[in-house]
Amino acid sequence: MTQETAQTTSGTSAHADIRPVWRWVAAVILPIGPAAVALLRFLLPYNTADDSSTIVNKIVNNLDRSSLVIWLTYVAILTLVPGVYFVGRLTRRSTPWLTGIAVFLMVPGYLSLPWTASSDVFTWAAGTAGVDQASITKIAEVSHGSVSLAGLVFVVGHVLGTVLLGIAMWRSGVAGRWAAVAVGISQPLHLTSVIISSHPLDLVGWGLQAVGFAAVGWAIVRMSNDEWQPVR
Repeated sequence: MTQETAQTTSGTSAHADIRPVWRWVAAVILPIGPAAVALLRFLLPYNTADDSSTIVNKIVNNLDRSSLVIWLTYVAILTLVPGVYFVGRLTRRSTPWLTGIAVFLMVPGYLSLPWTASSDVFTWAAGTAGVDQASITKIAEVSHGSVSLAGLVFVVGHVLGTVLLGIAMWRSGVAGRWAAVAVGISQPLHLTSVIISSHPLDLVGWGLQAVGFAAVGWAIVRMSNDEWQPVR
């Protein structure tokens, strides 16, 4: 009897249930990426539609602010893809095809973000090193084709993909329909803010995605372990 108890205890220890930890990790990570982008888009010292010379001038004259933007970009790079995975993990149960298309668009889009941010890192580094703005602009205007492609993949992937993910949330009932609407309209608002050069509207757009993802995180926390991941 003692031996059987010891074996049972040993087996439990060897197969500790980490699902509660995994659920909390998901809940914490989910809103971080969109919130980081919301802040960086609000703090961005230039408008996306500015020409190269203007962008260089605004970055060089706001090096501390630009450095914070770069740090927030790094935080977003680390957390955006896991966030999509955690939402898709729930919505795919009811809407597998729609979720699959959304994730197929969003993941490459987010993975392209480091490439699209590379010019800002270069400009900040050159400005910090004291390189004259004319030289920085001349170099910044020479762009590799992959950077242009990354920009296209990012824009199409995260805008269209997020809309589809919002629809998947609506159909699956994950986190409530208000959260699905928040996510679904977040990137059209972001795109509108880029077109009209409105940083406050950009903050609202990405902020809505952060709030919607936070609601998904709260729903995950409230799930049972078996709802989150059934034991096989």
